[in-house]
Amino acid sequence: MEEKLKQEPSDIIKVVLFGPESTGKTTLAKQLAAHYKTAWVPEYAREYLQDKWNKEQKTCEPKDLLPIAIGQIELENQLTKEADTVLFCDTDLLETKVYSEAYYIGECDPLLEKYALKNSYNLYLLTNIDIPWEADDLRDKPDEREQMFRYFHDTLKNYHRNFIILSGGKEERLKIAIEHIDKLIKPMIEFSKKDLEQLKDKGISKEKVLTQIETFKEGIPFVNLEKAAIVDDGISKFSESEQNDLIANFEDSRKRLSLLKFVPASGAASRMFKAMFNFIDSYKPSKESLDVYLERTGDKDVKQFTDGMKNLPFHDLIFDRIAEKADSEGEIAYHFVKEMLEEDGLNYGFYPKGLLPFHKYDSGSATPFEEHLKEAALYAKTEGKANLHFTISEQHETMFKAEEKNSGPKVSKSNNTTFDITYSNQKPSTDTLAVTVDNGPFRNPDGSILFRPGGHGALIENLNDQDADIIFIKNIDNVVIEENLSAVSDSKKVLAGLLIRQQAKAFEYARLLDTEQITSEQVAEISSFLEKELNVKIAEDINGKSNAEIIKILKDKIDRPIRICGMVKNEGEPGGGPFWVKGADGTISLQIIESAQIDMNDTTQVAILKNATHFNPVDLVCGIRNYKGEKYNLLDYIDTKQGFITGKTKEGKELKALELPGLWNGAMAYWNTIFVEVPLVTFNPVKTVNDLLKPTHQV
Repeated sequence: MEEKLKQEPSDIIKVVLFGPESTGKTTLAKQLAAHYKTAWVPEYAREYLQDKWNKEQKTCEPKDLLPIAIGQIELENQLTKEADTVLFCDTDLLETKVYSEAYYIGECDPLLEKYALKNSYNLYLLTNIDIPWEADDLRDKPDEREQMFRYFHDTLKNYHRNFIILSGGKEERLKIAIEHIDKLIKPMIEFSKKDLEQLKDKGISKEKVLTQIETFKEGIPFVNLEKAAIVDDGISKFSESEQNDLIANFEDSRKRLSLLKFVPASGAASRMFKAMFNFIDSYKPSKESLDVYLERTGDKDVKQFTDGMKNLPFHDLIFDRIAEKADSEGEIAYHFVKEMLEEDGLNYGFYPKGLLPFHKYDSGSATPFEEHLKEAALYAKTEGKANLHFTISEQHETMFKAEEKNSGPKVSKSNNTTFDITYSNQKPSTDTLAVTVDNGPFRNPDGSILFRPGGHGALIENLNDQDADIIFIKNIDNVVIEENLSAVSDSKKVLAGLLIRQQAKAFEYARLLDTEQITSEQVAEISSFLEKELNVKIAEDINGKSNAEIIKILKDKIDRPIRICGMVKNEGEPGGGPFWVKGADGTISLQIIESAQIDMNDTTQVAILKNATHFNPVDLVCGIRNYKGEKYNLLDYIDTKQGFITGKTKEGKELKALELPGLWNGAMAYWNTIFVEVPLVTFNPVKTVNDLLKPTHQV
């Protein structure tokens, strides 16, 4: 049965005519098929139900929906083989799902729903109700057109489908539809057979590439900041007794929960040593002293480094290796940096950050990898076992596993903890297209298309492959020395305790909403919880709606992954921050926003930015399951319009690169979000080697 609802793989562009009955879908499908000289898929339900009406004088019943869905996909798969470039579908399973819910009090066969959401299309043409109703044997809701249109519109919006609304007469609708479809088709001319083979090898669909080209053409809009999130208006702050209660809540619950610590660790250390690479390229100790060089260049980074060199965790190791090579202060600094970075030395410039010595103890130095194990033993352990997952670069996998063998047993023994450590790499399918200044694919000298890593936002796919009741997320370079471990652990437990408490309420309400037997008082109670405790603005969404519509809205709002995000007071460190943001549809939500997403030429937006009191230390605790224990598909909650377009050069040629929405920015945009103030001691990132000289990294 399930196989019959699957789309067969195809490179054909698929466009769906979507909307209430008697809104011109079939007429437009025929017009578009004629214009593009291709096939179109009729609505199988009309043939099926007309036959039923003729025989039984009955309209659609719930038992008919699955056979209709199977017939529709069978027809689509058949006509896909006959189509040229583009196929027009006069409905899809998502429309069948809408009718199922609208006519049968929210019920939809689980199998039908699964493939309604899984099957994919390039564009939906949502037909408006501004044309006259035409009656026939099967149409029966002439008085509910407005309500049904809202239902169709909200479905496309809620499931993040690419759609446009078509209004006006036949010619106007046809013209607008053609303009949008041409945008999808035009770039296809540029792809050769070799290009398509390259896409297949990387696991990237042509549809995805075309969408990225459109993103380059349209640009990525700046976010619209509504106001900064501050304590008591978007950021919660707990008293000591409240924190103790939340910690106790976590401790009481942890034995029956699966816990996982997720550590993005793919970052190479090359950026960390950028100033030092510049130093050995530009400084010649045989020609000038270090003091003269520093006076001449005004290089504050090198001065800070050389002044504090003795406090680096790897100072003694390097100094022993260069002792015979250098006499003067300048020679010592020069050879120290060379030994630290270059391939015939320690080669730290190649290392991933997670494997560099960060802290020096009496027992020896410790890497961030080791420090994360120590943390996990305190707050991510159940029944003596802690689970960790590191996202790493493929080239560093052997090095990470060697460090696991080195530090794992040591930490395991001292913390009475066994560790289950897994790794993953950023998927090639998350690489993004690079384009020329004219938005065509940028090509390498061999003619192949240039793809670039999609940034840390690509890791949402790695996160989506994990499954646990609670997932702690923290960057690899944000670690503390042992004396601060207890404070960090308590802070994490506060966030996890809050997640457990709020998730329990959300689960209770989601379960109640599924019964669809709720009172107006319960609607008010759920709405209050969403607005006051989950920061979800819903008042305008439910005004004037029917009870069934309100239930549907509340279900959608509450049935989402939850993230609790630690926020630290802003003390001048770079990084994203917490804001109330207004979306394109007018929805206001809590988001973590980077400065690059803000229009710095807009004085109002800049003023809001300056009002920010906190920033994001990447300290997240996540709940990714619903009340039934089913894991959410996290890819359904991404705002693709929160990526970045940057200018680059390759071999002297300009190009534009696309960075995917950040893991804790746009990749989690449609999660339910709670911000909590956490102690500054929990935030100790190492962005440059000089950060290791800060007191927080000195033992």
